[in-house]
Amino acid sequence: MRHDNMKDALQHLLSKECPEEVFLEGVLQPCLERGRLGMLQGLLETLDPGLEVCSRYLLSSCQLLQRRGHFHTLYQLQQFMMDHVRAAMTCIRFFTHGVVSYVQLGDQRRWLVRAKEHLRTYLQEQQGTRTNSTNRKKSTSNSFRKKMSSSDVSRHMNTIELQLEVTRFLHHCETSSSTATPSASSSTPPTLFGPSAMKIDVACKVMLGGKNIEEGFGIAYRVIQDFQLEALTVYVRAGQRLVRQRQYRAVRQLLKCVGESGTATKNDCDVIILSCVSIADKGPTDAKELECLILETKSTENKIKAYLQVSKLRAAYLLAVKLDTTKAGPLVQEVLQTAEAVGDSVMQDICCQWLSEHKDRDRKTPPPTKQGRPNAK
Repeated sequence: MRHDNMKDALQHLLSKECPEEVFLEGVLQPCLERGRLGMLQGLLETLDPGLEVCSRYLLSSCQLLQRRGHFHTLYQLQQFMMDHVRAAMTCIRFFTHGVVSYVQLGDQRRWLVRAKEHLRTYLQEQQGTRTNSTNRKKSTSNSFRKKMSSSDVSRHMNTIELQLEVTRFLHHCETSSSTATPSASSSTPPTLFGPSAMKIDVACKVMLGGKNIEEGFGIAYRVIQDFQLEALTVYVRAGQRLVRQRQYRAVRQLLKCVGESGTATKNDCDVIILSCVSIADKGPTDAKELECLILETKSTENKIKAYLQVSKLRAAYLLAVKLDTTKAGPLVQEVLQTAEAVGDSVMQDICCQWLSEHKDRDRKTPPPTKQGRPNAK
């Protein structure tokens, strides 16, 4: 190697089956220092066209480059090895590395496009290998390249496609918004390549990113459906963020979108409203907005719970006593407990009187008589 006789050095390595460390220290390191990685790749391809014999050296080289953080050199080597699955993973790393906003992620979209191309090429190669049953050698070679099932490759390609759509949308939102401020956080913005908790963050970010909820709801809904996320968790988190920003009109728009999504249950909107009311500022400024929000609840029991959260005890009591006595009793009891907690003596007396009257009435009601069996004749 010192005498620029790389070909003889490689022939010696391959014929003597030298350890990986000898290749890394004696060949790879000098090539990297002198910018001769391309020359090394050319000679390896000449001496070992299938790269099967030298594959262990190449894999060790990739591991070394990854440990040292030399990802661009790693990517060059993965492309040379035609290891498309690992090359796609490296591209995804390039997409997310060192960015702090979706403005920056938007500028890195080319890496996602490239990752998708690598996976598509891999898929085509796999399909070609399966159809060409006569070429037995081809199906057994390339053992050093990372394998992945066709269904997993398709799933990853769908994730990349959806991430591209999310990136385009949020990049547009962040660049066009006059109120957008640079992120104070130095952490990478959430993407669909992380765990479920991060995907939930992406769905919320998309839902809240547009000019209104409707603009981003469709993409957010696709994220929820594609990754089978707990939809209510996403809606509750989005609703609470809107309430903290006092965007009550947007909360009502969220409820409309959820109701029209076709997958929400009757109780889902009530759960969102109760969660929003629970964290809202209960001061006089927001009283009217909260009242409008509470009126959106479908279930009378949930409406009563919401009224109790904002200390509207009279409204809660009037709703409770209109219900059937068996349902009304526990709810009036809840109103009484809240009245005791806030020191409302008037409502305490009213609740106690109602409970006392209905307790006495229940005692006076005679037990139902057993019906005799009809004569069989």
